[in-house]
Amino acid sequence: MGFSYPDWRGPFYPQGLKSGHWLEFYARYFNTVELDTTFYAAPTAERVRHWRSATPEDFRFCLKTPRAITHDNPLAAGFDAMRSFVDVCRGFGSKLGPILIQFAPSFEASQFDAVDRFLTALPEDARFAVEFRHRSWGTAETLEMIHRHRCAFVAAEYRSRPARAFATADFLYVRWIGEHDRYPTHEREIDDVSDSLAWWKRTIDAAAPKVASVWGFFNNDYAGYSIGTANRLKRLIGMPVTEPARVAGEPMLFG
Repeated sequence: MGFSYPDWRGPFYPQGLKSGHWLEFYARYFNTVELDTTFYAAPTAERVRHWRSATPEDFRFCLKTPRAITHDNPLAAGFDAMRSFVDVCRGFGSKLGPILIQFAPSFEASQFDAVDRFLTALPEDARFAVEFRHRSWGTAETLEMIHRHRCAFVAAEYRSRPARAFATADFLYVRWIGEHDRYPTHEREIDDVSDSLAWWKRTIDAAAPKVASVWGFFNNDYAGYSIGTANRLKRLIGMPVTEPARVAGEPMLFG
């Protein structure tokens, strides 16, 4: 989740590499990123062109819907605000992945009809993943609604894992979050989450026959250093892992 972390300078980004080149460097080792910066403000068309030009053709961007639409006064900004955001996202062209629509933990299922209307109005030429964080959304009716609108029901781990991952679209969208502000720095993995990742592998394997692709993103708060944890999962599922040369003598906890 994101690529612009100063703590990654050294363990991942070369010390002398300017931050303006971080995305280009990141895209050598990973083929997608979830942009959290769009949660705070929609990007400009120029910014989108810059991100797009800095990455190879097989790279994909997933963008988080601005908080003005989903959090500050949920859905009050109306469909026009979401359409405008999607219009900007279209600037990624073929590099646009699913757009994340995440609602606040306080957003309850009493807003079911409002969400249904909102999803009905979404453009059909983009893919969307929806994350509910209030327990009241954990119903069969919610899954049916998300499936009807061809959206992915986000599977996420914060302090605990979900019961399972539900395939409501032709793709899965998984987010490994952890507990916010748990670690003072994000330079290396602090906690060994191998057992949890093994559970996730079994869970994803069970859902995988129903989908064409799986999108997964790690937060630094999950184990301390999301680059390391993402590579840990890639190894677990048999994906090739390429890492930058490490600084001589640098410690590595669980390598």
